Amino acid sequence: MTHVRKRTALPNIMPATVNIRRSYADCRYGQLHTATAYPSGGGFDEKNPLVCLHPAGGSSRAFAALLPELGRDRSVYAIDLPGHGLSDAPAGNPSIADYAGAVSDFASGLRLRAFDIFGVEASALIAAEVAIARGQQVRRAMFASIPYGQQVKSPARNESALIDDDGSHVSEEWSRLLKSRGPKVSIAALQAVFSDRLRAGAFEFSLRSSMQEFAGAQRLPLVRQPSLIICPADELREQTLRAKACFSHGTLVELSDVGANLLAAAPLKVAQIARDFLDR
Repeated sequence: MTHVRKRTALPNIMPATVNIRRSYADCRYGQLHTATAYPSGGGFDEKNPLVCLHPAGGSSRAFAALLPELGRDRSVYAIDLPGHGLSDAPAGNPSIADYAGAVSDFASGLRLRAFDIFGVEASALIAAEVAIARGQQVRRAMFASIPYGQQVKSPARNESALIDDDGSHVSEEWSRLLKSRGPKVSIAALQAVFSDRLRAGAFEFSLRSSMQEFAGAQRLPLVRQPSLIICPADELREQTLRAKACFSHGTLVELSDVGANLLAAAPLKVAQIARDFLDR
């Protein structure tokens, strides 16, 4: 008698449903607006949560394309920094350490026992300060387009100095964005960046001033966590390469085919790089 082996049907493996939600959390400057992604199972017991921090003048929208990619098996929190997006504005001119304190307030409010962090441009410095201050909680740190140079004291700028009565500042800002636009950045993505900058107004310049005053050569070597430095071919490329030497446990990934506006130009590539690094 010939025996016929029955085929066992393979189970249908459905991709995780990623939930995207918006919420507010308290910090020392009021409330922080947050876009959160998490898998249908919750995410809290899967992998370490990831906190994402946008460039100066941006908002959590910068990570919109990354949230559903990285939120498949972890909770991802993209924060609007104080004075940016839909978050409350800070009083005075906070330092990089002050912005980091607001992010730490967020982590404490959510009672995150351990988390990873990702900062881009000015927020790379903020992420570094969070990693330094929360050495026992921050497991891994990611940085992209790190501003690293000589400290430059910038004069304080008020909102009225940034706005022209005839609205010419708006067209000038759009022209600057177009000039620096990366080759893979769509006009729609550039419009989102543009509107975020208009909303941030003077707070973008306040954050950039704090960025210029940051003592990178002294502070960045204090980051002890495994770190990933993403270096696109943008205007901060040379500074990012110099900054890499500050990290005792840093790994460099150069993206020579990606220019300005990294998160808009190559979100899927960044998501895969992040996953490869964070899942080790």
